[in-house]
Parts: sequence; C-alpha cells; structure tokens
Amino acid sequence: MADPAFSPLRVRAAAPLADGIQGFELARDDGAALPPFTAGAHVQLRTPSGLVRRYSLCNDPAETDRYCIAVKREAAGGGGSRSLIDDTRPGDRLEVSAPHNDFALVPAPSYVLIAGGIGITPLLSMARHLVSSGGPPFRLYYLARTPAVMAFADVLSGPAFHGRVVMHCDGGDPDRAFDLWPVLERPKGAHVYCCGPRGLMQAVRDMTGHWSSAAVHFEDFGTGTAAQPEDTAFQVRLARTGTTIDVPAGCSILEALRAHGVEVASSCESGSCGTCEVGLLDGTAEHRDLVLAEHEKARKIMVCVSRAHSPTLVLDL
Repeated sequence: MADPAFSPLRVRAAAPLADGIQGFELARDDGAALPPFTAGAHVQLRTPSGLVRRYSLCNDPAETDRYCIAVKREAAGGGGSRSLIDDTRPGDRLEVSAPHNDFALVPAPSYVLIAGGIGITPLLSMARHLVSSGGPPFRLYYLARTPAVMAFADVLSGPAFHGRVVMHCDGGDPDRAFDLWPVLERPKGAHVYCCGPRGLMQAVRDMTGHWSSAAVHFEDFGTGTAAQPEDTAFQVRLARTGTTIDVPAGCSILEALRAHGVEVASSCESGSCGTCEVGLLDGTAEHRDLVLAEHEKARKIMVCVSRAHSPTLVLDL
C-alpha cells in the first residue's frame, strides 16, 4: 500500500466518549470543505510520536467541513493510540491523509450492521448516512462488555435511531453473548457489515457461510496482521519464475514479497478487503482472512495475513 499524502488539520475538539475512548474532531483552520468521504471510509493519521495509524470516520459524510474519529487507548499496543490520546489537545495540528474506503456500502434493499466495541465507528457513519439520506432500512447491533465502554450509546439511543438499534452488553460472559443466528439465518437480500474484535467477525463469518460472499463485508483495524506466538518461518515459491522466498515468523507473505521486489496489489492489509488475493497452486495454507469462502481456500490465499501449515506454499506469481 503506497504511503498516503498527508495534510495538516487542526484538532477542533477532543473529548472522552467512553471509558478508554477519546473522540477527535479534525478540520481546516479556515473551516473550508475537506476531501469528501463515503460511509465506511478511514483516514491515516500521524500521531504526535510519529506513528501512522488508521482510523474510521464516524460522522455523516454529508458533513463536509470536518472528520470525526474515535480512538481506543490500547495500553499494550504499539503506542499510537496512547500518543494520540495522551499528547493531543484541542488546537493542535495533526497530519491526516485523504479518506479511503475499503468498507463501502454497496446498493442493497436492506442492511444488517454488526459492531463490537470500538468497531462501532464505521458503522455509525453508515447508520448516520442511511438516516440522513433516507436510504434503505437497516438494523444496527452494537455489542460490548459493559455500557461504560460503549461510545456513542447516547447518540444511538436518540430519536433518529429509534427502532433501528439493538445494544447488548454481556459482561464478558460467553453465556450472555447476543445470539446473532436469528438475525443471520435467512439472508433475505440484505448485506451484512461487521466490524469489531476478530472473534466476533469470525463468528459472523461462520454464521453467514450460506450467504453470498459478496453480501458479507468486514472491517478489521489490522488485528489480522498481528503476530501469533505459534507463528513459524516458511517459504513461498513463485511458480512463474521459480524464485523461492523465505517468510520469517513475524513477517507477512506480502512483506516478504515486497522485500524481494515482487509487487502485489493490496489495500486494507488486514485480510478483509480481498485486494491481495493470489492463486495457491500447492501447499497447505493457514487462512486468516475474512474474505474467502471454504470452497475457495484450497486454491486462493490472501497474502497480507495468511500463513502456511506446510513448509512451502507455491503461489501463482
């Protein structure tokens, strides 16, 4: 993914939205219109510490003069969210990219929006857009551990969303988890959009196996790229050239290919958009994406997140 062009924006407001979650409003100094965005879009932002992080826009795309994001402070993360929340005040400037959308609403007769925790951000933008534009009907399911960590609960409890939102807290008890099966049992022409923890998205993927894959969409925030303790090194062989490339533990196939001058199209780099799909000719893959259907996994792989169970994978490159 090419480095985006950044422009300075002023932090017009910064305030807590829930426990450990801070909201930021970004705008130009003169209040002029910003590059437009569509519901589900994100921007990349350079934090005060210099780290670049990706955040979904959560305001209505009809608002042309500001970008709104919500950031969860990850104490054990790489430091980007801590830097942004701890070191940013109203009036500061931040370098922000133009919006990009890997999670766009496609035309459909209705929508099922499923959010877990901070995954509410892109889905809130979708819900706001559908309400303000008089779009197709939707139902938003917002799932979290406790009410204290539910950003925007007050907004979603308002009259604009009456009858359209279900909010559920399970207290961290799996026995109290919201049962999504009745929601997903019958497709009925709807499109599903899901954003949240990897476990939630995998559960939704499992429950929509009988849906058309084109009707189920995920946004991942990059959790699919996180190294796992069990990750081991392996090799990929490029069938068209015979080149063999080592893929160390902690390095993705995509990163290893790039390091050897092999360019593969990519976008989200989290296994949720499908851009980096490559043909798999031999070997056994460990699929970590949220795109491929079961019947596709024997012959395709998403090289941004997936790894290998066999010593070598042969790719159609």
